[in-house]
Amino acid sequence: MTPEETDPSRASRPSRPSRRIVLLGGLAAALGVSACGRTMVTGVADSTSTTGATAPTASSTVASTEVTGSYSIRDSTTGTEMDVTVSGSTRSIRANGLPNHATGDFPNPGNPNTISAQSYAFELPLYGTKAKEFTPLALPQPFGIAINGVPFDPLAAEWYQNNPRSGWTVEAIGPSGTLGLDANNAHVQPTGAYHYHGMPTGLTGVLKSTAHSPLLGWAGDGFPVYARYGYTDPRDPDSGITDLTSSYRLRSGTRGSGPGGSYDGTYTEDFEFVEGHGLLDQANGRFAVTPEYPDGTYHYVLTTAFPFVPRYFAGTVADSFVKEGGGGQGPRPGA
Repeated sequence: MTPEETDPSRASRPSRPSRRIVLLGGLAAALGVSACGRTMVTGVADSTSTTGATAPTASSTVASTEVTGSYSIRDSTTGTEMDVTVSGSTRSIRANGLPNHATGDFPNPGNPNTISAQSYAFELPLYGTKAKEFTPLALPQPFGIAINGVPFDPLAAEWYQNNPRSGWTVEAIGPSGTLGLDANNAHVQPTGAYHYHGMPTGLTGVLKSTAHSPLLGWAGDGFPVYARYGYTDPRDPDSGITDLTSSYRLRSGTRGSGPGGSYDGTYTEDFEFVEGHGLLDQANGRFAVTPEYPDGTYHYVLTTAFPFVPRYFAGTVADSFVKEGGGGQGPRPGA
């Protein structure tokens, strides 16, 4: 483990713009905003930075570094409301969880629930701290929250024969496609909470294989979340862009119990982690420099293959983000 991974003071501290802006590019793409600029974001500054030092005009492209500091989102079309306040070593998040991009139809045949506003309140560390061991997610614990206030929640409360003790957990993104996900790899819990199980295409926009991923959110331990593309050399932003592949793969052969049949990705247990198989660790993350953190930070990566959204925390989860419970609570249809 490097000093940069354990000492938050060595991470860069990006600026928080002190101007009101209508996003038209850059961050606009990350927030799923159309060119009409209907999403209003208000930012406030906390330090001097060469990034975005000049106030943009209405036609400027705004870099995604805007969301590393304090900002608010108000979308009059979708009802999205989000307030992020950075103070000292804490990132405070208040959000209603309504996505500021198009969604599929809910309810639908695979998901009987209707999207409704939530009341999220999280206090996350501004800089995550690596723990000695990875901590696996367990239901009903979500993984993180996106920059638009929608949770990353990869686990599905669905099991073989509806039995949480069967040892076989149904994957939300699997070959059967029975859980009513929309084009954003998202659906709705019985509470009305819209949440991402995989790559949030409405939030990411079209990811370019020639550009580093935008910052998409934060995990419950405070570390940032990106998607798919990063620097080839994790310490060199001039090294080109590579596809940050997962180190998980389908097991070979057939299941020896439960549903039987070939491992095909229907169940979480169909996959195994093989160190070095891809470029990411067991938590689907790595330490690297990014546009927002030029001195480097540990960060997570959303991938188009399993695990899609990480299933482990690399750091210590914030108390406000811990959601107690577990797999013994029984099925939650459409979770």
